Amino acid sequence: MAAPAMRRVSLRNLAAHKVRLVLTVLSVVLGTSFVAGSIIFTATISSAFDGIFDKVAVGVDTRLSPKDSQSTGIDEAVVAQLNSRKAELGISRIVPRYSAPVTIAKADGTALQTGGAPSVGTAFLPQDQALSPTESKLYPGGRAPVGAGEIVLNKSAADKADLTVGSTTKLVVARGNSTPQTVKVVGLVDLPGDTSGFVNVQLQESVAKQELSDGSRAAYVEMSAVPGVSAQQLTDRVASAVGDDYKTQTGAQVRQQEKDNVNQFLDVFNYILLAFAAIGLIVGTFIIYNTFSMIIAQRVRELALLRAIGASRRQITRSVLLEAFVVGLFGGVIGLGIGIGLAAILKAVTSSTSGLPTASLQITPGAIISCMAVGIVVTMVSAYAPARRAAQVSPVEAMRESATDGASSLRMRTSIGGLLAVVGIALVLVGTSGQGAKFAATVGGGALVLIFAVVFAAPALSRPFVGALGRVIGRPFGKIGQLARTNAVRNPRRTAATAFALTLGLMLVAVVGTFGSSLKGSIDDTINKELSADLVLATSDQGSLPTSVVNAANNTEGVASTVSFRIVAAKVGDETITGVSPKGDLSAVTPYEMLDGASKSIPSDGMIISEKTAKAKGWKRGQVIDFVSFDGTRADVRISGIFKDSQILDPFQMGDGAYGKLVPAGFQSDRLILIKAADGVSVNALRDKLTAATKDFLTVQVNDRAEFVGQASSQIDQMLAVLYGMLGLALVIAVLGIVNTLALSVIERKREIGMLRAIGMARSQIRRTIYVESVLIAIFGAVLGVILGSVVGIAVVRTFKDLGITTAVLPYELIGITLVGAAVVGVLAALWPAVRAARTNPLEAISDV
Repeated sequence: MAAPAMRRVSLRNLAAHKVRLVLTVLSVVLGTSFVAGSIIFTATISSAFDGIFDKVAVGVDTRLSPKDSQSTGIDEAVVAQLNSRKAELGISRIVPRYSAPVTIAKADGTALQTGGAPSVGTAFLPQDQALSPTESKLYPGGRAPVGAGEIVLNKSAADKADLTVGSTTKLVVARGNSTPQTVKVVGLVDLPGDTSGFVNVQLQESVAKQELSDGSRAAYVEMSAVPGVSAQQLTDRVASAVGDDYKTQTGAQVRQQEKDNVNQFLDVFNYILLAFAAIGLIVGTFIIYNTFSMIIAQRVRELALLRAIGASRRQITRSVLLEAFVVGLFGGVIGLGIGIGLAAILKAVTSSTSGLPTASLQITPGAIISCMAVGIVVTMVSAYAPARRAAQVSPVEAMRESATDGASSLRMRTSIGGLLAVVGIALVLVGTSGQGAKFAATVGGGALVLIFAVVFAAPALSRPFVGALGRVIGRPFGKIGQLARTNAVRNPRRTAATAFALTLGLMLVAVVGTFGSSLKGSIDDTINKELSADLVLATSDQGSLPTSVVNAANNTEGVASTVSFRIVAAKVGDETITGVSPKGDLSAVTPYEMLDGASKSIPSDGMIISEKTAKAKGWKRGQVIDFVSFDGTRADVRISGIFKDSQILDPFQMGDGAYGKLVPAGFQSDRLILIKAADGVSVNALRDKLTAATKDFLTVQVNDRAEFVGQASSQIDQMLAVLYGMLGLALVIAVLGIVNTLALSVIERKREIGMLRAIGMARSQIRRTIYVESVLIAIFGAVLGVILGSVVGIAVVRTFKDLGITTAVLPYELIGITLVGAAVVGVLAALWPAVRAARTNPLEAISDV
């Protein structure tokens, strides 16, 4: 048979079965649209940041910055040295930059929220001192700040805060012993790269030096070259002058570094989005495979007749693959269009809630090619096995009335599934024997093997499970229920393939739910067991607080004691050590246990360490550890004791004096303040007093222990909500898979349904048969997914025990909702196929040969 003739047959077959075509295309669209949306969205945000960073450090020939990002900055002695050698080095201007996190109040007195964008204070530079010609360009009516009570604000932040030139507001610098200041807005600036959430408060340079640093350090130093000296030449000269202790870059290198840093973050974000797209594609692959398998089963006579009139096996295979190519092409094109829409929605949401910059959608060739390639390749790979089966059809099959797909023995695939299940369970058990990324990866590998085990063994499992379930659910429906059960178990391969989409989706939901429930349960247990404080002071975004907040708390009537926690990071040899320096009586707010040490109190120049840390590093009580700050300051810290491992305490608890040596006063800040109420003082009354005492600090939240736990849980819930929302893609595809299978099953059983209608079965009875069949398939898939997900979820939780997830908690409420939801999904998925089945004309169906 001629190849052009076979192509025409394939294309006409697609055109003749529009419903089948639409259902198959939909399964491709949902996966490919997410791929396209992910790539377009990240390309758009990357383009926006590139546009911003193209304007960063414009006019700067050389930037001098600390080698380590955790350093407090460049000492003024270095700036003085460069100033004394300006002519020799070829420096035209030197500009020290001061910077610190700040919070500013809106017109209504509440904190201006940034949605995650930076909120920083810097120095205002007049136009004749600035390196960039556009820097500090004031809007008409504004002027430069003079003295401590005046600021200049970026225009977008002023608009969001309802502030104008002449407005009075409050300003808090989030470190040092800064207290809330009342300031006046005297000017507005339009900054390069200004985003919807970014806040920049500019102070007079001398004020910025005192308020935003310790008065002797700049965050970094920028320079311009004299005419005749290139940026690279100046950078090389400055590097030679200051030595290897600092990092020197040209302005172009600074811009490229900023772009690389952002693109690295965006790559991680894109990988997450593409991971969920992959889940959708995997689920969609099974639906496409199932669809083509059913189509081949329905076309046995047609394909056999083609073989009888001369079509070769290769032509039959190519014919089916051509249909798959057309389906993939259509799915890719439509998926690209929907992906553009998804990217636009994501862009709108993130720009309004997270402070990310905006740009026009970047519909790149890479996004188009990826979308089309994924759609076509996935569809053709999914259709290959059915195409091979189609090629094996013998011409003699044309003389048979029908063919039953899936009637062959399940013994071999069930044996493979059982073997894979044993291997998967073994890997999961090995993974749960330890903690850390290596063991978590082992559990992940076991989970993957178990998924394949389900793929192979599910047909054999479906017969007894669906059969037993059908007797229970189908009993109230009498013969209708019995017929539905028979239909569901008649073709176990199809039932398993249809249910697998739901199994995979709900398995992931169960894993995420188990992890989230366990994390919340562990936090709850830890706080209840290890925290004896009555109240907790922290910022709403877990940021830093100036040290003056604890002073305000100590001066509040009814406070018995306070313990503030400060982060300290320094080097011990080549290793960076991060710990906490508690200020106050630590034993008053947490009942930790000392294993080695006569006293719980921490000496000013000493520290206590956890049992695990002592074993890992081989440190002992009385040993002196040499800490070196990122600015080169040294502190000899003696280990005064070893405490029992605690989930609430950091491994290092350093004394106040040692902390002061490593962290200059202007850079000190608190992350958390624990409050113990005096005897007889109502916690609720004390909370009201502390709220009033800290109100001017703008971001301080005062919570009791229950509220503190609830706040931590709400953050986990927000994270889970995002994950569930993205996993919803897989569930939507799973529902469409059930719709697809039932619709094709109705087409396949057209004569059977016609016979039932002819002997008196009412349309409502036909619909109920399809509903019950769909519910059985959905519940089977849901139960498999929940069981598999719960097992894997508990195993994953156990591998993270060393990170504080000490309690494995199954999300029973979620599991219950999931199983009930599966039954509802079954009914909803069956609505359209049931209506199609009920409308079957008995005479037409019986005569359809």
